[in-house]
Amino acid sequence: MAAGKTFAVAWDIQLRRGLHLPQIGWSLDAQTRAERSFVSHAHSDHVARHRAILCTATTGRLVRARLPGRRDETILPYGRPHPLAPSVTATLYPAGHILGSSQILIEHAEHGSLLYTGDFKLRPSLTAEPCATPHAETLIMETTFGLPRYVFPPEEETVAKLIAFCRTTLSEHATPVLYCYSLGKAQEVLHALTPAGLPVMLHAEAARLTKIYEQCGVVFPPWREFAARECGGHVVIGPPQGRDGAFLKKIPSARTAMITGWALDSGAIYRHRCHAAFPLSDHADFPGLLRFVELVRPKRVLTLHGFAAEFAATLRARGIEAWALGLDNQLEMRLPTG
Repeated sequence: MAAGKTFAVAWDIQLRRGLHLPQIGWSLDAQTRAERSFVSHAHSDHVARHRAILCTATTGRLVRARLPGRRDETILPYGRPHPLAPSVTATLYPAGHILGSSQILIEHAEHGSLLYTGDFKLRPSLTAEPCATPHAETLIMETTFGLPRYVFPPEEETVAKLIAFCRTTLSEHATPVLYCYSLGKAQEVLHALTPAGLPVMLHAEAARLTKIYEQCGVVFPPWREFAARECGGHVVIGPPQGRDGAFLKKIPSARTAMITGWALDSGAIYRHRCHAAFPLSDHADFPGLLRFVELVRPKRVLTLHGFAAEFAATLRARGIEAWALGLDNQLEMRLPTG
């Protein structure tokens, strides 16, 4: 399906740098200004300067911190149905992605139920609410890691290796620099380092957002905001874009590590220009995507992002109606055998 055209299901679903549902006049994670948009979480690729938004209280707080300006806000707690339009209710459920992230279940008297996940993960998070799996007839899901090769190792093993990297680096009088996105990943990694008792410094933006997490009740080990002259002997958490700017140049004897699900790819340390890479992700891996579909029990699945076409094909091979939004869907032809 080409961008901007309608997908032929009970719901009229349009791609407009995000999704738009004309039957109810709402967008979902619109990336450019919309009249009204559900915002699943406060990452920059899921929000814009909309006139009105629907989100959780924590997401609203983070959006205001990252994107100042005036907008109408409808703030909903998890699990409470809200009238969105005539004969339409919306209920938000935790997505397990970052603090305050949510999925939206839309129930329409004529078109049935639709669940949009935004980014999500089923695996337990140290800093986000546990992911829910409400039943829906139509499921729109993100499929970032939608290939069988993306199976994350147990997180306790990865965290143990990350802590060992930090301790070894410090013992050799170098500074471990962990590349993490400032919202979500930085806080998850900071919390994961708790058992190690290592001194930690956070890049200024990560520090600003971590304070909001703390105000929302998340407890972290002691940390300091980054100070170049005093960073020796500390683990430094900074943004990936810091590789190319003045931030990294301020750190003597830096030894860098990228924290990303893409660390499973061969050559990850060369692609990300770092000394090490650790596969910690705030997205579902391939088994997690399959398990989510099993739990939601939809009649049809529409996939978005990452390996959307490949994952839709996997679901069709399992007897589930599934299509990738915005992409050509190559139908499989089964040849008789014997």
